[in-house]
Amino acid sequence: MSRLAPPLRLLQAPLKCWAVPKAHVSAKPARTPTSPMEQAVGLSVMFVSFLVPSGWVLSHLESYKKSSTT
Repeated sequence: MSRLAPPLRLLQAPLKCWAVPKAHVSAKPARTPTSPMEQAVGLSVMFVSFLVPSGWVLSHLESYKKSSTT
């Protein structure tokens, strides 16, 4: 076991000093509150960014099936 001790210490050294950065979380309210219009635009952009690509794939599913068989 004495032969393995130095290599094991070399492997354990990086794990001991592994530093996790502290998250910058604030408990205060926002400096400028978002308006309902900004929230609606943000929410609609998020929905569109997920639903349009999946709708495109679903609407072209038959052509994808045909191209994969040939």
